Amino acid sequence: MKSTKILYWVFTGLICLLMLFSSIPSVVPGPEAIAFFQSMGFPAYMISFLSVAKILGVIGILVPGFPRVREWAYAGLAFDLIGALYAQVMVGAESGGLVFMVASVAVLFASYYYAHKKDRGPAGATAPSAVA
Repeated sequence: MKSTKILYWVFTGLICLLMLFSSIPSVVPGPEAIAFFQSMGFPAYMISFLSVAKILGVIGILVPGFPRVREWAYAGLAFDLIGALYAQVMVGAESGGLVFMVASVAVLFASYYYAHKKDRGPAGATAPSAVA
């Protein structure tokens, strides 16, 4: 159980830092972020929206006691990362960026897996549900 909690916090910390570092500078986008987004075929007004959504997703994952919010946060971050990976593939991004995106998706899924494993507790016992 101890190793499960450690792995959960390692993967969750990594994905939360990645999401925060990629979103906080873009809440008020600069010209470089706008140029990058437009080169991918996205309108500039999506930058702030996605940045705020990522920050809210990180909060949703880290705040305890709201399992349904956490599920939606993981889903939203998965949509964001998979959509970014797809967009990079479609515009022909270099392989280094694609490897980073695949690794980011893998870290997100590892965090999700260990979150559920941690909540089940020892020997697959189910944790009490917060939703009655």
